[in-house]
Amino acid sequence: MVYILLGNGFEEIEALTPCDLLRRAGIEVALVGVNGIEIVGSHKISVRADLPLDAVHVETMDMLVLPGGLRGVESILNCRAALELTKRAWREEKFVCAICAAPTILAKLGLVEGAPVTCYPGKEKEMGEAQLVNAGVVRHGRLITGRAAGSAIDFSLALIEALRGAEEAKRIAAQIVYSH
Repeated sequence: MVYILLGNGFEEIEALTPCDLLRRAGIEVALVGVNGIEIVGSHKISVRADLPLDAVHVETMDMLVLPGGLRGVESILNCRAALELTKRAWREEKFVCAICAAPTILAKLGLVEGAPVTCYPGKEKEMGEAQLVNAGVVRHGRLITGRAAGSAIDFSLALIEALRGAEEAKRIAAQIVYSH
């Protein structure tokens, strides 16, 4: 199961593109509302989460995804339960993935010290001791980071590759006629 955390102000492309492409790959995904079930994105698109944060079970988790959006990141940072879930997912060796401004959450939790990562341009100073890489997507073991909304498809395909392999990621890319 992949859980995608949605806090009010989340970046829609960075949450819904992974949800869509992972589901096309047959991967079970749940959109998780940090601030309730009805969550409003940074561009005023309302999304109904599949479940509230307190219904997440780490035992069933394969991957946790944190989308960006400055207000969405603030929503997660202001939610102790979301931060605890992220730390627990990391401790229990799940994939932990973040895009845009969300890698700063991982930095604040001390999860990216010394690891190669990418993040939204201008957020580098908030990345602590991470090794910053100028790339759209960076994978380092169980850690996958994406730069920004423009990297959402590549980020999503990296998530699929991590869970189902390169051939499945290529199949989904071909299905959506994506050539990058």
